[in-house]
Amino acid sequence: MPPRKSEDLFAELDRLKKEKNAVILAHYYQNPDIQDVADFVGDSLELARAAQRSKAKTILFAGVHFMAEGAKILNPEAKVLMPDLRAGCSLSDSCPPDAFAKLREKHPDHFVVSYINCSAAIKAQSDVICTSSNAVKIVDRVKKEFGSDQKILFAPDRNLGAYVSKMTGQPMMLWQGTCIVHETFSQRKIIELQTQHPDAELIAHPECEKEILEKAEFIGSTSALLKYAVESSKKKFIVATEEGILHQMKKKAPEKEFIPAPPNKNCACNECPFMKLNTLEKIVAALRDETPEIQMSEDLRQRALKPLQRMLDWS
Repeated sequence: MPPRKSEDLFAELDRLKKEKNAVILAHYYQNPDIQDVADFVGDSLELARAAQRSKAKTILFAGVHFMAEGAKILNPEAKVLMPDLRAGCSLSDSCPPDAFAKLREKHPDHFVVSYINCSAAIKAQSDVICTSSNAVKIVDRVKKEFGSDQKILFAPDRNLGAYVSKMTGQPMMLWQGTCIVHETFSQRKIIELQTQHPDAELIAHPECEKEILEKAEFIGSTSALLKYAVESSKKKFIVATEEGILHQMKKKAPEKEFIPAPPNKNCACNECPFMKLNTLEKIVAALRDETPEIQMSEDLRQRALKPLQRMLDWS
């Protein structure tokens, strides 16, 4: 059977969205064709707000599992669908709930700040959630609310935690989780690129390792990197984050040049393999069949909602 034509998929997608009263939310790391058909494209914080505001009966989340869980936590009345349930997250997987619970038991005096890139089970064990765009603000708020001597446990990303600790001056216990994409950038190859492109600025996501961040001229969340690159007077950038964001950068600033930071190996390691599991065909199938659907117990949802709502209130 010949492959479906893109225009057929687009037409069917439009029909299904109307029929199901559905919206499509997509992360910046999705493939360009998915970003282009989405009703809203953003980073984790922007997507959480969009999910909370949505009045649609059905939310199709083109991202990874913890993001779709977040949409269900914030909007329980909506049916939340994912194109592919295998679209997990290496960072989220690096923080098993049982192991995290044991660490919490050993340190009951620690206030838990968890990066949004974690499972609902980890959110439920947290005191407040943060994203890469508001993590510094959230930790500063913890200090303001509970005092600078309040002990903090930051999970699950050690690189983001170390960056936030440096920016806030707040010592924190760090869970030793990492993102496979942001851990893979090669310092040596980036230096080579900078030599080849001396007029290019290196901009980086705070999930990158310290050695990369020390060389970056701007550090920020995915949306912050996009905003900076578009508004900067510079014309050329080396971008150290998942390559999917380059699509939006090129759309919003077509006169500029964006170079993806190279990984350690000759591979597509600067692409998230989980994000790329989603396809237009799977999105159409998920809307048509109304599955796979994100489901969780109301008890878990309520416990995970509390720290997530605190983040939104503090933001």
